[in-house]
Amino acid sequence: MPTTSVTPEVERGRRVDYIAEHLPSRAGVLVRLLVKQVRTGEISRTEMEVLSILREGPRRITELTDLEGIAQPTMTLLVKRLEEKGWVQRGGLPDDGRVVMISLTEAGGAAQQRFRAEFLAAMRTDLQELSDQQLTALSGATETLSSFVDDLQQRAGR
Repeated sequence: MPTTSVTPEVERGRRVDYIAEHLPSRAGVLVRLLVKQVRTGEISRTEMEVLSILREGPRRITELTDLEGIAQPTMTLLVKRLEEKGWVQRGGLPDDGRVVMISLTEAGGAAQQRFRAEFLAAMRTDLQELSDQQLTALSGATETLSSFVDDLQQRAGR
């Protein structure tokens, strides 16, 4: 019986397909599971993501919409909820009063930091359950993923 060998190109293609099919969904599930562990009722996952984006600086609603991948009316309602909690505020640009910028308040920054601390504590606790070999593999994968994300962000900025 003839032995069929898999070429490096075929094996690479299989790996690309596997990663493309599984990485996004598994990453999403990981985040949802961790958020569920620290759910305090004070903040939703989407609110947390928006507050994290705003830590980098004020944004237009359209930018937040693009970054979160949700409809503009949904983002407008989310921003209104965050305003009611005192976590964000609207402001204009000095040179163009028509543009509305959303910025993080001190209270919003504190809420984001509290949630982040609880999220990281839950993640660290779960990571302690892994073997040394699994931690090493996951550490390498995390470095690779970070580099991949940086590359994608640079290409998107072109």
